Amino acid sequence: MGRRVVVLGGTGFIGRAYAWRCASHDLSQQLTIVTRSLARGADLRPLPCVTLVECDVNDAKALSRVIADADVVVNLVGILHGSDADFQRAHIDLPLSIGELARVYGIEHVVHVSALGAATDAPSLYLRSKAAGEAALQRSGVPLSVIRPSVVFGAEDHLLNLFASLQAVFPVVPLAGAQARLQPVWVRDLAQALWTCVDRGPASAGVYEAVGPHVLSLRDLVRCAGRLSGHSRPVCSLPPALGTMQAWVLEHLPGPTLMSRDNLRSLQVDAVASSRFPTLQALGITPASIEQAMAQEGGDRAQQGGLLRWRAVHRER
Repeated sequence: MGRRVVVLGGTGFIGRAYAWRCASHDLSQQLTIVTRSLARGADLRPLPCVTLVECDVNDAKALSRVIADADVVVNLVGILHGSDADFQRAHIDLPLSIGELARVYGIEHVVHVSALGAATDAPSLYLRSKAAGEAALQRSGVPLSVIRPSVVFGAEDHLLNLFASLQAVFPVVPLAGAQARLQPVWVRDLAQALWTCVDRGPASAGVYEAVGPHVLSLRDLVRCAGRLSGHSRPVCSLPPALGTMQAWVLEHLPGPTLMSRDNLRSLQVDAVASSRFPTLQALGITPASIEQAMAQEGGDRAQQGGLLRWRAVHRER
């Protein structure tokens, strides 16, 4: 029997890629994926290495029951938008609970996905709360692997598909934070990093920066999404005041939040490798570029139908 791995946030974008990685290569990692709703993970249920468990991770007693028999805990829970209380609950209180429970139950290893730019003095609540969550886990004394990704892309990502959708509708893209520097990482490379950290166990403890091979501005990334979707549009960079106004409007619109002022503040910090910590190469991974990932995930169908078709094809898998 392989390692018993409890995955929190496992029905999200990164968690799905990790589950498919475990199922498609070997069964050495047996995943208990914790979700708020079993329906969210229905497509993962047939995987031979996956057991779905419905649980509110903010309920300490329920979380304790789920974690008690684990060898490893992988924490993928994260939010991009929300109130101070939302960030506190998801990024700080939950890691604190994980650390305490891991110590109580003698769990051998915790793997935690944070964010590039996480720091106590970062300009955004998102990045400050991510730093506080890392610190809470470090204080537990349990061996900890922290993976700090830049923006993550893939067939089902939010960012590239959002910009592709906008360019399919609008003749020009007004863009706040256009000069922000990013180093996009493919979700499958990030999933491989998770698998490797779990496989190596406590020997992999440390901080890793998960970045791709190329540094792009946000403007470059938007243009890339337009080109791949077949709807390339001009990108108009907004000055800071207009960008802040745009973010305020977007965060107050009904429906899912597309951009917030806190997101804009996060873009003040370059999400690129810092050279202070090892990158994916230290885990034996040569990261793919967006173009290489497109060729591997979608091939001709992605080129024929664009990024949105590429997304739809893989959702049907």
